[in-house]
Amino acid sequence: MEYTSTEAAKLLRRLNEEHEALLEEENQSKMFHAALGEDVESVRPEYHYEEMQEKLAELERKIRIVKHSINLFNLTQEIPDFHMTIDQMLIYLPQLTAKKNKLNWMARRLPKQRENFGGFGGSSNVIDYQYTNYDIDKVKKDYAEVSEELARAQTALDFINNTQKMEIEL
Repeated sequence: MEYTSTEAAKLLRRLNEEHEALLEEENQSKMFHAALGEDVESVRPEYHYEEMQEKLAELERKIRIVKHSINLFNLTQEIPDFHMTIDQMLIYLPQLTAKKNKLNWMARRLPKQRENFGGFGGSSNVIDYQYTNYDIDKVKKDYAEVSEELARAQTALDFINNTQKMEIEL
């Protein structure tokens, strides 16, 4: 069956949730307590070991297939205009975000800022200034360019994830 990356991610999430629910069901039914004198069979929860293991193994097989298909798609699907694959884009986006955050901090600095150092007692009469050692206007320009590039990259990735299909046979 064909899936977009977004659809495959939702399928993977659903399979993982089913697996988690089965594990929880197993944890609640594989052991039980009965009081002394209580009829053990009347409080025994329904649990079939072999059947549960088969269900878990089948879900794990499907999870492996879907994860592998997503990984292959990410390794081979190129994003037009960026000349990189999705897996490279997934590295590039956090790099751009970090750069944007750094530039944002740098752009908000004043050319000269007063710093108070409290010393050991918490106060001092010494006035110290911190000076920027870069062109703030250039940083603001770079910040705008990086912000635009980040938005463009995210949009390109979203487009691919919602339009390009991969084959997944479960």
